[in-house]
Amino acid sequence: MPERTATIASRSGLHARPAALFAEAAGEQPVEVTIAMQGDPADDALDAASILSLMTLGAAKGDVVVLRAEGEGADAALDALVKLLETDLDAE
Repeated sequence: MPERTATIASRSGLHARPAALFAEAAGEQPVEVTIAMQGDPADDALDAASILSLMTLGAAKGDVVVLRAEGEGADAALDALVKLLETDLDAE
């Protein structure tokens, strides 16, 4: 299963506006994407397209998360989502 790590760049972490933008982008991908804090078991991964899951994750600026997806288009989806997480979405 493809996976990528990303460092959260948004000043507020994955909360409010950044969480909403990321959840929307994850939901538009052709594959289901999960997210977890780096070091957490894969079983603890949450639905990346769920704002509630992202808020529960509690990822702050500088935290490293792991994105996973499987299926056709997984690599491209993960690459796009990593780019989004590594952008300060509070600045836009």
